[in-house]
Amino acid sequence: MATFNTFEDIIAWQKARELCKLINVYTGYHAFSKDFKLVSQIKGSSGSAMDNIAEGFERGGNKEFIQFLFISKGSAGEVRSQLYRALDNGYISPDEFQKAYNLADEVGKLDRGLISHLKESELKGDKYKK
Repeated sequence: MATFNTFEDIIAWQKARELCKLINVYTGYHAFSKDFKLVSQIKGSSGSAMDNIAEGFERGGNKEFIQFLFISKGSAGEVRSQLYRALDNGYISPDEFQKAYNLADEVGKLDRGLISHLKESELKGDKYKK
């Protein structure tokens, strides 16, 4: 697994950023934009998937990073659920749903892979270096 110098180097963060941008496009659609509660929830969830990767990385310790990666993974799952609501309400097409769903699923899988790697690593993180 690659070494990361910044959170921006992490593929899971990059994919979560793509997801946020896509969600922003979808929530700008006229009918979707009127569902203020769902817009707030899905934007919050997609932002959480992205932001928790960054925050966990910046904490400087693997245990904290793992904790924040689990939060990110959960948020990606929330986005998938919220996408079903958007689809069921006719706010997005089946193709749009699938594109965003696949991206959210990929973020969760990347988070899971990084969690597994960190759990197996003997390194504890930057804040423990002397």
